[in-house]
Amino acid sequence: MWRPAALASLLLAALLAACVAPPAAELAADTPEGASGLTTQPGWSHERQAVAAAHPLAAQAGLDALRAGGSAVDAAISVQLVLGLVEPQSSGIGGGAFLLHFDGRRVVAYDGRETAPAAATEQLFLDDQGQPLPFADAVLSGRAVGVPGTVALLALAHRDHGRLPWVQLFEPAIRLAREGFAISPRLHTLLTNDPGLRNDPVARAYFYRADGSAHPVGHRLRNPEYAEVLRQIALLGPLALQDGPVARAIVQAVRRDPLPGAMTLADLQQYQPQRRAPLCHRHRAGGRDLRLCGFPPPGSGGLAIGQMLGLLARTPAAAWPLQDGLPGAEWLHFFNEASRLALADRAQYVADPDFVAAPDGRWSSLLDAGYLDQRARLIGPQRAEQVGPGRPGKTTLSWAPMPEQPESGTSHISVVDAQGHLLAMTTTIESAFGSRRMVTTNPARAGGFLLNNELTDFSFRPRDAQGLPVANRVQPGKRPRSSMSPTLVFDARTGEPLMSAGSPGGAFIIPYTAKLLHGVLQWGLHPQAAADLPNFGTLGGPLLLEAGRFPATTRDTLRQRGHAMQEGELTSGAQLLVRRDGRWLGGADPRREGTVKGD
Repeated sequence: MWRPAALASLLLAALLAACVAPPAAELAADTPEGASGLTTQPGWSHERQAVAAAHPLAAQAGLDALRAGGSAVDAAISVQLVLGLVEPQSSGIGGGAFLLHFDGRRVVAYDGRETAPAAATEQLFLDDQGQPLPFADAVLSGRAVGVPGTVALLALAHRDHGRLPWVQLFEPAIRLAREGFAISPRLHTLLTNDPGLRNDPVARAYFYRADGSAHPVGHRLRNPEYAEVLRQIALLGPLALQDGPVARAIVQAVRRDPLPGAMTLADLQQYQPQRRAPLCHRHRAGGRDLRLCGFPPPGSGGLAIGQMLGLLARTPAAAWPLQDGLPGAEWLHFFNEASRLALADRAQYVADPDFVAAPDGRWSSLLDAGYLDQRARLIGPQRAEQVGPGRPGKTTLSWAPMPEQPESGTSHISVVDAQGHLLAMTTTIESAFGSRRMVTTNPARAGGFLLNNELTDFSFRPRDAQGLPVANRVQPGKRPRSSMSPTLVFDARTGEPLMSAGSPGGAFIIPYTAKLLHGVLQWGLHPQAAADLPNFGTLGGPLLLEAGRFPATTRDTLRQRGHAMQEGELTSGAQLLVRRDGRWLGGADPRREGTVKGD
């Protein structure tokens, strides 16, 4: 058995020379929405039903749906429609979502991920010389916009599990859009600092004053165009986004210069959400046998989180407690090395399963006990210089690994209804404010909704230097790989639902959600305390630590272990519900403006 004291004796000061932190701009490019300060959250406790969402107005809309006799899905629909108005930087009807739902008997994964247009090719993000476009240029272009899937997903889930009339779920968002809502400090901060939103004339007229400054905190922002679009969706369902004035306005916005996209009305009409089998596996934590259910590919988070927790469980760090209320340096070392191994497999294998075969014929091969045993043996007392993908079963490496590139955006919703049905939904338009293209059917009417830049989640480089294809390259009709990680947890013996969790944060969603799970399930924390823990993680390069949250002794020990480090704002947006002692405990991230409401 390794012991922290014994491991510390192996530390080599000579490694310090390799630990120079990259410039701050590099972290900024990899993190999603900007920071807007910390707000102390009280934590919550409810008996029967609860909604955890990223904005108080959205959470209230969801609770109102539950109190009217609605299901968890009904509540999530009302929440999403309000979020598209009050938190437009993160999600909306112009984007996509992953939804996990437990109906008391089984879990179903609803895939509303955006798709590439039929005319898209693997050269989508290459310039005339065959080199990748600058990332910021791609984000702000029509080429980045995927065919939206959120509304189609919500309609499918409602057909399966809705109890209230579809049209009724739209009333709170339509009313708020017409009457207006007060701009929050967070929205004001992001509007002020965003470099691209003012370039879109529709968005500029809606979000900014005549001098180009953002409307102030407390300004009542009305969006009559969004109200009209929601009215049409309430009457027609997803058809409203497939044909007619809204669909034509989407295509027109995508085709605006510079770098117009190739989306057509046919792409909108052919979009289909999918029901998928969830990715569930056994995990032991806190002396309890658990069943963790995550989202399958094209989601990468369910696999990566399962691997990280499984690998960590095979190290001595698995049972180590918090030190003075914080993760200790040695625990962070093992967590980071487990993360690097999981991310190497992610880069190698994970993509849309309709286009890419799973390693060894099944995605769960990456979570097999024997495979994790083998990978865990690669974790040593020092940071490994290089980490590559494994080969589960008889897998051959037929793909080139995807180079790391930024991911952004997103919001998370967790709901439990009075019947005990549990839901976790992560929803996104990708970058903050998406592609910065606002859709309107009537320029004389203020507002509209923003389109995603989801296709930038594909690999810009479709092949490596030898011509070997990247699994997550652009192809017509393909869904880009996602880090969204809605997660449900159950008692493996009784089947009792125990937890719904998730977070926004681009690729950092994966370590953020893993932190929540380990904090609640292994360390036994209240969900609010788990959300309050400082953030940390890696995208395969330096270990990133939330600024000002870790003591110098922790950083010094990590450097001695060989870790390059960087500090910065890691703005998660965790929302979670946990069943404990017959009640539902709730937590909301102090880094954003979420809340939990319930009965």
